[in-house]
Order: sequence, then structure tokens, then C-alpha cells
Amino acid sequence: MIKVSVMYPNSPDARFDAEYYRDRHMPMVKELMGDYCKYYTVDRAVSAGAGGAVAPYIAMGHLFCESVEAFQAGFGPHTKEIMGDIPNYTNQKPVIQISEVLVG
Repeated sequence: MIKVSVMYPNSPDARFDAEYYRDRHMPMVKELMGDYCKYYTVDRAVSAGAGGAVAPYIAMGHLFCESVEAFQAGFGPHTKEIMGDIPNYTNQKPVIQISEVLVG
């Protein structure tokens, strides 16, 4: 199992519509990817921890897929549509990381 993390950097001018991301964007991604995406999660920053420091990312979305190949097969054909939706909820450029899930 792999996890594709899409992280949105936090900054003083960061705009992020968490409701749109949660209620429209991520369900659209799941629908487009179909069974290639097993499930997804959405996180919104609270703080960076000690002393209430500002979190480095304002929000994150995580897609869980069986393999990198499954992710590519599900996401690839819809890249333009998915990426084109980004301005509807943020002015930040996402940082993407693919990780192997060791404990689930």
C-alpha cells in the first residue's frame, strides 16, 4: 500500500478553502480515480506543536492506493482536470510525496 500526500504550504498570504477541498475536490478525485484509490483522508493544520508554532502546511490530502502503478493509472488520465481545480480552493502550490505505508 502507498500513500500519496499532497501538502499545501502555510504562509501569511495562504488561502485555503478546507470545506471546498473536503466536500468537492477530494470526492471528485476519488470518483475520477475509481477503485485505483482505496480511500483518502484530509487534514487541516492546528499548530506545529510546541508553543503553538505555526504549522508548515495549512492542509494535507492523502490518497491510499495499492501501488505507485495503481496511482498513476488512476490519476494520470485525469491530471489536467484534477490540477485545474486547485485555484478553486487555494493559492498555494502543493508539495507531493509518495510513501510506502508500513503500518495501517
